[in-house]
Amino acid sequence: MLSDSFEVLDPRFTALVFGNVHVETLYTGTRWAEGPAYFPAGRYLLWSDIPNDRVLRWDETSGAVSEFMRPCMNHNGHSVDLQGRLVACEHRGRCVSRIGFDGRRAVLADRFEGKRLNSPNDLVVKSDGTIWFTDPTYGIDSDYEGDAADSEIGASLVYRLDPATGALRAVATDFVKPNGLAFSPDESLLYIVDTGATHVPDGPRHIRAFTVGEGGALSGGAVFATCQVGLFDGLRVDVHGNIWTSAGDGVHCYAPDGALIGKIRIDEVVANVEFGGPKRNRLFICATTSLRAVYLNTAGAAPRFG
Repeated sequence: MLSDSFEVLDPRFTALVFGNVHVETLYTGTRWAEGPAYFPAGRYLLWSDIPNDRVLRWDETSGAVSEFMRPCMNHNGHSVDLQGRLVACEHRGRCVSRIGFDGRRAVLADRFEGKRLNSPNDLVVKSDGTIWFTDPTYGIDSDYEGDAADSEIGASLVYRLDPATGALRAVATDFVKPNGLAFSPDESLLYIVDTGATHVPDGPRHIRAFTVGEGGALSGGAVFATCQVGLFDGLRVDVHGNIWTSAGDGVHCYAPDGALIGKIRIDEVVANVEFGGPKRNRLFICATTSLRAVYLNTAGAAPRFG
């Protein structure tokens, strides 16, 4: 008998969860929780509180929460690079930045073909060290999560950044509002969310799946899943290739074949998720005003070092 934290829609989901495990609340007090990133060397999680212009830090060893950075240029998505450094999407900075081992901020990309980026939203680091990120306009649409401004690029694109050379390339140009993204365990597929329904009536609220080719070229892009409640946002993939994605009523789990097999029920809109803990079997959940967590009978796809 499963706890009321889980909703089974397909028998495959029962193998991924525990019957006696419940969702825990680790922190409350954010306006819009986003961008979780787990740092195994320090056993802590960083996440964004975008409207409050701060990054919070949850310590796994004590449960304590502190402010890691404030102000922070309205950070949104975060990731950890292959050297263990924080890589961030900045709304107000309109850039992708990195915090070095010395604590200094370095801007990795802020322009494409001479024009300022919109407001980088979410990112993922590939095993070759390249950084893939989405660039919708949410951070410049108003002053709530950044600074209101017009888009210089005039579109919302998906990019591949080589931090070694600084080369920035648009890899997907047919999105309305690209959002969360994640690679399959073998990095042969890239899943990208489109939340265009926020700006276009009956617009996209789905995940698309792309095949990753030589040099980072993307092909395909068919719709993998459409959100049934609210919108998808951030997502992660486990070692079996299942997709765990945020939604309006919690976290939805999709099998690699695109079937919705189960949900983690959350009483707030979920923005993003992250696997962490020593065994990478704990799913951290950014749920509007709170940070939640639940142990699963699976683990996040481990970083692949090239």
